[in-house]
Amino acid sequence: GGMPASALDGVARKVITDAGYGAAFSHSLGHGLGLHIHERPRVSALSKETLTPGSVVTIEPGVYIPGWGGVRIEDDILLTATGCSVLTTAPRDLLVL
Repeated sequence: GGMPASALDGVARKVITDAGYGAAFSHSLGHGLGLHIHERPRVSALSKETLTPGSVVTIEPGVYIPGWGGVRIEDDILLTATGCSVLTTAPRDLLVL
């Protein structure tokens, strides 16, 4: 069993679209994490792959607004039989410089 990678991309895309930034999210949600920078499975709207328990993927949605800038935060996720486990422990505090 597993979840289509395109369905996971769709979940994130809906959250960003509902917040009013759908047009500013113009890339895939993430990819597999392993020995290389980008590995399978691709987590994108066009992916035909299935996410299976035991896989580790990046979840890195980004919003980019022309003339202003953007933000992209990456989390590393272990997919489990009942959902997922977030492996990232970095703080999320906004630092104003």
